[in-house]
Amino acid sequence: MRWAAAATGLLMLTGTLMLAAPAAATADGTAADPVEAVTDRLVQHGRSETGAASAADEPRVSVTRSSEGWAFGTAVLATEPGSARMPQGWLFVAEHKDDGWQVAFEGQEEFAALSERAPVVEEAEKPLFAQQDGRQPDARESVTGQPGTMAGGDFRTGMALPTTVGAGTVMTSGPHGWGGYEHPWSSLDFAGGDQVVRAAREGTAYTMCTGWIRVIHDRGYATDYYHLWDNISTNGGWVGSGAYLGYTGTDVTCGGAAYGRHVHFGLRQNSQYVAVAGHNLGKWVIYNGASAYQGSALHGSHRVYAGGVLHNYGALGLTQAVVDANGGGSLNKRTGPGTGYAVAGSVADGATVSIACSSNGTSHTGRYGTTSLWNRLTDGTWVSDAFLWTGVNGPINGWC
Repeated sequence: MRWAAAATGLLMLTGTLMLAAPAAATADGTAADPVEAVTDRLVQHGRSETGAASAADEPRVSVTRSSEGWAFGTAVLATEPGSARMPQGWLFVAEHKDDGWQVAFEGQEEFAALSERAPVVEEAEKPLFAQQDGRQPDARESVTGQPGTMAGGDFRTGMALPTTVGAGTVMTSGPHGWGGYEHPWSSLDFAGGDQVVRAAREGTAYTMCTGWIRVIHDRGYATDYYHLWDNISTNGGWVGSGAYLGYTGTDVTCGGAAYGRHVHFGLRQNSQYVAVAGHNLGKWVIYNGASAYQGSALHGSHRVYAGGVLHNYGALGLTQAVVDANGGGSLNKRTGPGTGYAVAGSVADGATVSIACSSNGTSHTGRYGTTSLWNRLTDGTWVSDAFLWTGVNGPINGWC
């Protein structure tokens, strides 16, 4: 369940809708208005960044905010409805200078710099945009589909599933590309439950086009939600974690296809789609399968494969961990960092624990390898890091 058949509706965005119609130029041939300038840059940017922008793609530029000499909005390369190619889109900031418009898209260093000075960018957006400058960690997903050192070795997102916390939803498709089979496998498909699509984490939200919402989060992350019905119309509005974004649907106003009602959820970091495998969403660790659309999710020692139901346990805090006893059961807690210390109770597989600090102790082997790291919990007891998913390979809240 990943694509849909028919396209419906016209492009509706907050602010003024402006397509790539010819606009007057200045005497020196530069664009006289930001729509023309952004449109000129959009096709070139799409090709350089994603290989997108075929002859059939339709540039759709919307200036949603403007002030004297400044413009802000969305720039989308819409594909043909029903096609296998998904639309691509970016936020942009543009400043008018003597020699024309300077345009910067998400993922360019100039985007953060222009945003900091732009009167059309809100104060709440500026620190988030400052992290969207396109820098990528050492290893984006390799051709093998393995996450490698993606996210710089830090896979904490602070995100829930894009569904209602406390409810179940079907992960109809495991990790796959934003447009299908291509790498990185950044996306998941969800359907069923109450059909409500919700923000995985708080941030500023943007209607890229009908059926498509993007939320910019902290720590360089962003999330995309496509094929929505009755989605919100927003121009940088703040949304809390779990905020309503729309319903699962089959909308393809900006292109692509959707067979069966669902939300196409994409993970981005520093303005690029990145591998979702290895990250934690709703206290589930996502795993690739042998091919796109397969894969699984792991909560503690409980694994669910594509096509199964995931319970949304909510977001895992950045100093929290999920207990993975590597086979079920429970994990002993100790009075100190090692098995030489007395047992001080136990904690169940799949439970969430909060970590105060870390120290080295006796060595143990768990699902993610061998380590001598132990974590002191906020109740004063200790557990081996070998049996916790924290999202990092090392202490997450400092040393004791």
